[in-house]
Amino acid sequence: MRISAKSRYALAALTYMALIHANNETVTLIKISETLGISKLYLEQAFSLLRQAELVTSIKGPQGGYRLNRDPKEITVYQIFSAIEASLFRPTEQTVHEKAPFVDKAMQARVFSQLDKTILDTLSHITLADLVEEESLQNEEASYMFFI
Repeated sequence: MRISAKSRYALAALTYMALIHANNETVTLIKISETLGISKLYLEQAFSLLRQAELVTSIKGPQGGYRLNRDPKEITVYQIFSAIEASLFRPTEQTVHEKAPFVDKAMQARVFSQLDKTILDTLSHITLADLVEEESLQNEEASYMFFI
């Protein structure tokens, strides 16, 4: 499965926001861009869609920026990806329906429907809180030093 750069960047940005969520701070797109090395232009496009999906809230003013609209445990990867790329989750179009409708139905039943369901189930069960936990584990493993 090929996930677009915009979706990957949105997921990385929201994971970063989930890392600092407990502080109840807002964060600017410039800060996210500098911290993660992501183009501010990509972030602006992504955050417009994330705001429309009500995953983030924008705060105006000198202390402004963005914050998560809900607890990281309540935001799934599916919600993020579907906010950025709705086309990822559209049903597969018919392939050879005109000439071979039963081949088309077989492919739909045994491949495309099962694949769609598996992807939806998987992405719906991974939350930003899960990614924060995994980031912590990865960070912890990287901090071990071995001396010989």
